[in-house]
Amino acid sequence: METSAQLAHHLKTVFFGGNWTSVNVKDVLYRIDYKVATSTLNGIHSIATLVYHIGYYVTAIRGVLERNELNAKDELSFDCPLIDSEKSWEDLKNSTLLQVEKLSILMAQFPSHRLSEDFIDSKYGSYYRNFLGLIEHTHYHLGQIVLIKKLVQQVGEE
Repeated sequence: METSAQLAHHLKTVFFGGNWTSVNVKDVLYRIDYKVATSTLNGIHSIATLVYHIGYYVTAIRGVLERNELNAKDELSFDCPLIDSEKSWEDLKNSTLLQVEKLSILMAQFPSHRLSEDFIDSKYGSYYRNFLGLIEHTHYHLGQIVLIKKLVQQVGEE
């Protein structure tokens, strides 16, 4: 399997299952209602904000692979829209997962011999660094989401 296809596979498995951790974004998110998703504790980001944040970078990388400008700024990556209903929470989850599906297809088709090329500009590193970084970034925030869910539910029980 080409390296690009392997990276695309790893992206899909962290979101949809089949990775070696046996935890994935979709399964975790679909067990969380919008009230838990929007709860904040001690100044930490809400689950909804983290989902938006992950999706922000998925969309940014997807845009580059579709030959668009890089339209992402780190300072905007936590600007989650208001999630005030189960529908708006479902929309955020569905939109994020759809973006991942589209990105994984583009990543799988990306020529592996180009992975070492600059991602737009050398200051962003290579395509490989950005693809792998997105996967690592998602695992990191998935762990946070699992812990935040437990904390919010624990506080709700007290």
